[in-house]
Amino acid sequence: MSAMTPPQAATTSHGPTRHPRSVAFRRAREAEWAKLDALVERALKQGLRTLSADELHELPILYRAVLSSLSVARKTALDRALVDYLDALAARAFLAVYGARRSTRHALRRALFVEFPRRVRGLLPELGLSTALVLLGALVAIALMQIEPGWYDAFVSPALSAGRDPQASTQTLRAALYGGGEMGEGLGFFASFLFTHNLGIGLLCVALGFAGGIPTALLLFQNGLMLGAFLKLYADRGLLFELGGWLLPHGVPEIGAVILCGAAGLHLGRALFLPGRLRVRRALSQAGRRVSMVVVGTIPLFAIAGLIEGIFRQSVTNDMTRYALGVFNLCWFFAWLILAGREARARA
Repeated sequence: MSAMTPPQAATTSHGPTRHPRSVAFRRAREAEWAKLDALVERALKQGLRTLSADELHELPILYRAVLSSLSVARKTALDRALVDYLDALAARAFLAVYGARRSTRHALRRALFVEFPRRVRGLLPELGLSTALVLLGALVAIALMQIEPGWYDAFVSPALSAGRDPQASTQTLRAALYGGGEMGEGLGFFASFLFTHNLGIGLLCVALGFAGGIPTALLLFQNGLMLGAFLKLYADRGLLFELGGWLLPHGVPEIGAVILCGAAGLHLGRALFLPGRLRVRRALSQAGRRVSMVVVGTIPLFAIAGLIEGIFRQSVTNDMTRYALGVFNLCWFFAWLILAGREARARA
């Protein structure tokens, strides 16, 4: 897209055809058009960052001026070439002012590191409730299993426990924490399966929010029951430290993503029951837009959890290495949600 120049007055074999209004109109404004054309050319080719502060201030002013000139040229029936030139200049200036081109990488980076953490911080009440429901479920499971270990079967299905139950020996439970390295090429498929399974749970938490958030709360509580049952089972066998190294690396992004999806579902339920001054449909629509970015941001979390659970956890059996990755995941996860996006908001 190259720079443009205003059309010259039409000529005939006898010399220039005189259009007094058009000539006077062009002379009065031609310098502004040329300046805007040069700014637009730089903005579209090199980006708005190449413009100085004064030029950035002038750009929208000159754009509005050319819109005014275009309106006058159309209404007063000035020569067609001039109208076409102003029309094209206004269109290019619109792209520079309102549609500055940004790369897909920049848009993705902004979505993940600015919009997503900001939306998460906007759901603090729901995040607190979502976390509390998971913790409450874990504590209830631990308390009930302290009274009767048979409660384990009520909290963890046989398909999920895969032999890790109160009837299993301590050696069997320990072997379950360090086995799986022989799976070899099947680890990639296993990681893909875990990602799909965990993402399905997260999306279900969100979808159930349209039922008032109560099913979402029950699902979060159920996940807490399973977590507490596993913790109690392994703690009773003196394997709590080993379980922590096994659980922490993938548990941080996985459980964190489930809690985030649960908060999104609870926010939808809140909009249904407490729409405020808005109608329920309008409140749900606004809540849906707010939580959509949160749901999108959990997808990479589930992917990271699937890779760690399906590949790293099966291949690395050293407890300290597992804990090192778990602590690292804790650091970046909370730094991402708490700190990311604040600098961009301050600049805005």
